[in-house]
Amino acid sequence: MIRSILMVVLPAVVFSAWAEGPVHEFALDNRLKVIVKEDHRAPIVVTQVWYKVGSSYEPAGTTGVSHVLEHMMFKGTPNHPPGQFSRIIAANGGRENAFTGRDYTAYFQTLSRDRLEIAFELEADRMRHLTLPEEEFRKEIEVVKEERRMRTEDKPTSLTYEQLLAVAYRNLPYSHPIIGWMSDLENMSVDDLRRWYQLWYAPNNATLVVVGDVDPAAVLKLAEKYFGPLKPENIPAQKPRIEPPQRGETRVSVRAPAREPYLIMGYKTPVVGHADQEWEPYALDILTSILDGGSSARLTRRLVRGEEIAVSAGASYSAFARLPGMLLMDGAPAPGHDIEEVERALREEADRLKKEPVSAEELSRVRAQVVAGKVYELDSVFYQAMQIGTLETIGLDWRLIDEYAERIKKVTPQQISQVAQKYLTEDNLTVAVLDPLPLDGKKPLASRGGHDGTH
Repeated sequence: MIRSILMVVLPAVVFSAWAEGPVHEFALDNRLKVIVKEDHRAPIVVTQVWYKVGSSYEPAGTTGVSHVLEHMMFKGTPNHPPGQFSRIIAANGGRENAFTGRDYTAYFQTLSRDRLEIAFELEADRMRHLTLPEEEFRKEIEVVKEERRMRTEDKPTSLTYEQLLAVAYRNLPYSHPIIGWMSDLENMSVDDLRRWYQLWYAPNNATLVVVGDVDPAAVLKLAEKYFGPLKPENIPAQKPRIEPPQRGETRVSVRAPAREPYLIMGYKTPVVGHADQEWEPYALDILTSILDGGSSARLTRRLVRGEEIAVSAGASYSAFARLPGMLLMDGAPAPGHDIEEVERALREEADRLKKEPVSAEELSRVRAQVVAGKVYELDSVFYQAMQIGTLETIGLDWRLIDEYAERIKKVTPQQISQVAQKYLTEDNLTVAVLDPLPLDGKKPLASRGGHDGTH
């Protein structure tokens, strides 16, 4: 009883702490957006530069170019030879890295607050002055190709997920793998990267996010010093991309060496800013946590521990993206069971949400877990910056962070049933099934437990 009370009370306390940390917005003359959030609990600062470009911006034939360019961003400018960026950050006691997504590419550092100027000088330098040497590109493209082999082609569940996305979308560019198709990587040139860099890596296509023990006025002064002189670019406007109605279930079979079968189901769903009703993405968020929100969630409780037909079963959904996405359900069969049983059981759980309203007790527990999970993220300086950067880069407003808990609290059992009935339908569904081939000449263990994650 005490634990459940803490789960309900804690979110309000920490969200209040988030709200009390002031957020400041600035825009430089070159249209670089600067967002600064004060958090004075520790003498550290996180700086992140977010570019509005990722795999969903890439035309056919150049998939993976955003991710390859991310690798090359560490390969030098006229002022900083290859490898020096990372060495300078490390020498100043910092950590740095980068990541590419469907809707963005971001670069970040965590440093002592008195080292912020170092991060700004380095990031501003590589925003417009990357050298992109041919010899470094030739080495790095082989690294990316090997990364694709290890993370996708030699990982059957990831390969199945990639195939699901490839056949699910008719028009939305989320069918492109972030790492790119191998044929595109093999035919990529350094000139492809040079054009991509020149077009998208500009101050008017970026957001600089700074969170930590800082003075906003001092941050703005440093931003003007280092980023202010950079010239903007003519960024092409993105035309609307609308997915046509899916007229029937889509299925794909993936044959690859694997230890056991695997299934992933994707229902096309809206996201914040692309929904018929504002509350729908939040209801889908709760619905997903009802299915897969810890050991007491329905899929684990019923399919894994209860009926024991699956060795694993899960669900995932993101309410925040540039374009509509999917609610995913996946699973692998337990010994003595097959993939058809797992699929049938997953469909039954989706149908149960349509027909049987969630009880007040279950909804209260799941709602508290969802809000608490978001709260714990926002307790981290790094994830505060992540939330701000993500929302701003996909075209939303960082203030949605403040609204999240209240919107989740307002979700009703009826709304959960409504989104289940509206979106978890066969005409909205794509199914990908992994059909195992022998491993090293041995017969695959068709119902052996354990699999290696998809997404």
